Amino acid sequence: MAALRAAKQALRKEIKRRVAALSDEEKLRQSSVLSKQLFRHPKYVSCKRIAVFLSMHDEVRTEEIIRDVFKCGKSCFIPRYESSSNHMDMLQLRSLQDMETLPLTAWNIQQPAAEDSSREEALSAGGLDLILMPGLGFDILGKRLGRGKGFYDTYLERCMKHPKGKPYTIALAFKEQLLPEIPVDDNDVLIDEVLYEKDE
Repeated sequence: MAALRAAKQALRKEIKRRVAALSDEEKLRQSSVLSKQLFRHPKYVSCKRIAVFLSMHDEVRTEEIIRDVFKCGKSCFIPRYESSSNHMDMLQLRSLQDMETLPLTAWNIQQPAAEDSSREEALSAGGLDLILMPGLGFDILGKRLGRGKGFYDTYLERCMKHPKGKPYTIALAFKEQLLPEIPVDDNDVLIDEVLYEKDE
């Protein structure tokens, strides 16, 4: 177990180094390519209820995706992380304007305030059809290297208990976040699909 933790820590360092070397222009370019890939994806086209992460500086940008979600009339849910635990809820985002008013957390992520109880939690109602997954690293078999808090693994376990069952999961990755293989343990939930820019 300790060896696995050490291996994951070393990989996190390596991937952070790789992504930090990317220019903002390159991150935007790859993000745009992935957004277009996603917009053609049958699971995205057919989904009605989708959870989207609000990107940090070292993640694929999701603003274009969120704009499209609203344009297509889908219900959009975003994470609210509890920093003192590994608990996360997916709360409804009402509009692009709504997103602009969200407060920033200590991690510099926008999310609904802790005392905001006015939003629907995805699993309290109709569940989710699709979750877009952030992460630090991925391999093409769907293994994911998160930031070590376990927010998404824990949330996916809750999804499995919902009548609708586990949503389809798609990770959005810069090419630089792909690895030949990621070491995982029994608590790591596999992702259904990893989207990345394939070299022609």
